[in-house]
Amino acid sequence: MRIFVTGASGHIGSAVIPELLGAGHEVVGYARSDDAAAVVAAAGATVQRGSLDDLDLIRAASESSDGVIHLAFRHDAMRAGDFIGAAETDRLAINAMIETLAGTSKPLAISSGTLALAFLQLGRTAVETDVLEGGPRIDAENAVIASAQRGVRSSVIRLTPTVHSSLDHHGFVPALVAIAREKGFAAYVGEGTNRWPAVHTLDAARLYRLAVEAAPAGTRLHAVGDEGVAFREIADAIGRNLNLPVVSIPAEEADAYFTYLSLFVQLDNPTSSEWTRELMGWTPTHAGVIADLDEGHYFQV
Repeated sequence: MRIFVTGASGHIGSAVIPELLGAGHEVVGYARSDDAAAVVAAAGATVQRGSLDDLDLIRAASESSDGVIHLAFRHDAMRAGDFIGAAETDRLAINAMIETLAGTSKPLAISSGTLALAFLQLGRTAVETDVLEGGPRIDAENAVIASAQRGVRSSVIRLTPTVHSSLDHHGFVPALVAIAREKGFAAYVGEGTNRWPAVHTLDAARLYRLAVEAAPAGTRLHAVGDEGVAFREIADAIGRNLNLPVVSIPAEEADAYFTYLSLFVQLDNPTSSEWTRELMGWTPTHAGVIADLDEGHYFQV
């Protein structure tokens, strides 16, 4: 298949391109800058220049492809405090893809996140059938699932807060490492028993390939390797590898220490991928997040 991939030069895109090419697919990678285009071309994909605001380009690239994997998101805007604006840009781009693919039975796989499920306060491990009614990013997720009724073989891959590997340079783990270096200690809030799921980048990339190849229409999938790692364990691993103390801080000090991550680091988000594994024949094979942290690549300067 000829697969159009947005965010092709990014963290997950840099793993998805070789995963697709290795399975015999052709890849058209969306790139918004010269540097991104060079990365996409070096990976062996065809370059399509454009941004998430270029809806006509997105429609044209989607129409000329056999399927779409949407990885791009305006993370720069999110880190600057404009999460709502970033989510709206994402929603409009996804709507353009849905409009173009409607009635074709072509696959569309987009990215969402497991952390939103923490707001359901389930009191149990989250599963693929747990759904929020709406909100930023959730509206796009729900629209993609609903597009199955419009003839799109749609799927949503919910990513964990830590998608980790040596390819991860701008995610939550590098941010936590940078904060610990700046503050002189690694921290967790309260007892630090709240749990984060995690997945290795290469395992996530394989799930994207499987989704575009064979996911049933209207499917939510969980890219989860570690079901739930206590946040204190993550802080301990960061402190251990930086040779820094690990400190519990009260919730009222979280904003000052974690800045834009302060809400996320306090969420309890245990998440299962059992159904995804059975449906897609997907088994994570790479290191878990603590073992990956202890490999040391996150701490090289």
